[in-house]
Amino acid sequence: MPISLNNYLRRATAEHWAIPHFNACNLEQLRGIVAAAAALRSPVMIGTSEGERAIFTPEAAVAMVRIYSEKFNVPLFLNADHTHSVALAKAAIDAGYGSIHIDLSKLPFAENVAGVAEVVRYARRQKREISVEGELGALATDSSTVLKGKVKIDPASFTSPELALEFAHKTGIDRLAPAVGNYHGMSPTKKNLDFKLIKELRAKLRANVALVLHGGSGSGEAAFKKAIMAGIANVHISTELRVAYTKALRETIKKNPDEVVPYKLTGPSVEAVQKKAAEFIKLFGARGKA
Repeated sequence: MPISLNNYLRRATAEHWAIPHFNACNLEQLRGIVAAAAALRSPVMIGTSEGERAIFTPEAAVAMVRIYSEKFNVPLFLNADHTHSVALAKAAIDAGYGSIHIDLSKLPFAENVAGVAEVVRYARRQKREISVEGELGALATDSSTVLKGKVKIDPASFTSPELALEFAHKTGIDRLAPAVGNYHGMSPTKKNLDFKLIKELRAKLRANVALVLHGGSGSGEAAFKKAIMAGIANVHISTELRVAYTKALRETIKKNPDEVVPYKLTGPSVEAVQKKAAEFIKLFGARGKA
């Protein structure tokens, strides 16, 4: 029987490595991610935001990831990333997603708890195991892109360990995404992760609640390693894959201005995504864990 995502996360937590989570905007990015996971025998989470789901359609994303997982015999877990409503979270479950990130972190605490708990209950009623992630605290940015200006990070918005414990208890989540100095995207502002807070959160929560680091792009090798040692079991990377993809695509089009066959133009981009994803798989210690 295949190992579930939650079991992989528990193993990662205990052994101090992390499962990479890579967002896929299109088929070429997906192919690059899958190629890296297969080559390095790594479990990988593949995320689709609400916008990315609209491009793929949820059912198509489920089918593609399942087919790739079976074809290459590698554990790929499709996650409905940053889902901002209970209705859309349920729709992703109905479409076949095995992982849901229900992000109601901008709502008051009580409303966040109520919405996440409803999604957890809905997930538990299914005949298959579904991993549910909730988010608590406020990240300074929302977009996985390259930002030119500086990002203001307010420590007052960081996740309280006491509230995190209450949140996990009242919702029944499998994963918690906290605010610990991280932010989405990349900018001139250095990401100063609060490793002490990560350790405190890990100590407060039950062992079966995994800690997730969003906004990983641009954090740096040393910071990733320290965060994982402190208790992070899942790291989200999106912007760095997008940068690798678009940089390769621009270079290919510039070198081949008369080419009109799409797959000849996007081939180098697939390779660039694979290379970048492979770097993170190795860095997070996930190589050979499948």
